[in-house]
Amino acid sequence: MKIQKLWFEDEKVFILTDDGRKLWQSLLWYPRLKNATAEQRMDFEYDEIGIRWEEIDEDMSVESFLYDDPEPQGISRLFLTHPELNASAVARRMGIQRSLLAAYIRGTKKPSVEREEEIKEAVRQIGKELVKV
Repeated sequence: MKIQKLWFEDEKVFILTDDGRKLWQSLLWYPRLKNATAEQRMDFEYDEIGIRWEEIDEDMSVESFLYDDPEPQGISRLFLTHPELNASAVARRMGIQRSLLAAYIRGTKKPSVEREEEIKEAVRQIGKELVKV
């Protein structure tokens, strides 16, 4: 699969492939790219393996456009849309490994329904404590 065209629209990055497919990914997965200027976003190089934005030090594999989850959901979405949440601190508070929570956020591991609710409840509790300030 080769990229014929790349563009940005509505917090997403799109590609048109040489076989005519239009694929996309959410920019929530790529915070440096999400926060880049229009000029920085358009300053890229690509080949059959991936796309490189040198100035902002961001890489995106072509293969990642084929993943099942182009838009973050659940725990991933919660932490990616609220970067003020410190995942390491939340993990410590819950008594789980930081690397495990990080894998849930990246989407490389999926929490059970129960674990996802525990994480959400920990974040809700932090919110309740902050409201008291």
